[in-house]
Amino acid sequence: MHIRRLLLLAIFCGAVLLAGCGRDLAREGVPDDVAAPPPDAVRTASGLASTVLQPGTGTRHPRPNSRVLVHYTGWTTDGREFDSSVARGEPIAFGLNEVIPGWTEGVQMMVEAERRRFWIPEHLAYKGAPGAPAGMLVFDIELIRIEM
Repeated sequence: MHIRRLLLLAIFCGAVLLAGCGRDLAREGVPDDVAAPPPDAVRTASGLASTVLQPGTGTRHPRPNSRVLVHYTGWTTDGREFDSSVARGEPIAFGLNEVIPGWTEGVQMMVEAERRRFWIPEHLAYKGAPGAPAGMLVFDIELIRIEM
């Protein structure tokens, strides 16, 4: 009986220690600034904010109807990842006139090989559409190639 109590106490203490010192797996890979753009973020008149994570090597910028190849990850401001071409291991190609307005505006600011983080206000995102993530969204986008 005494050994059983000691074993239960050891299991309880181990669980408390693991809970207190372990990694926060729910937030692993989530940017530290996902809740709001930092003070040094570039802001446009529309409310789009961005920071360059990796400068590009290209000189051309896509146009509003350009077709581009990108890798991206998207989060809500509470850190929930809702979509990622990176996680799927496959970049995606699309026309900039086929996506949310925040992407159309933001990706035009980029050059090839650039990685940039965008904070896209709801009015430039899904505008409260049913089934879509709501509120401001955060995207890390890598512009791999401008196809046309």
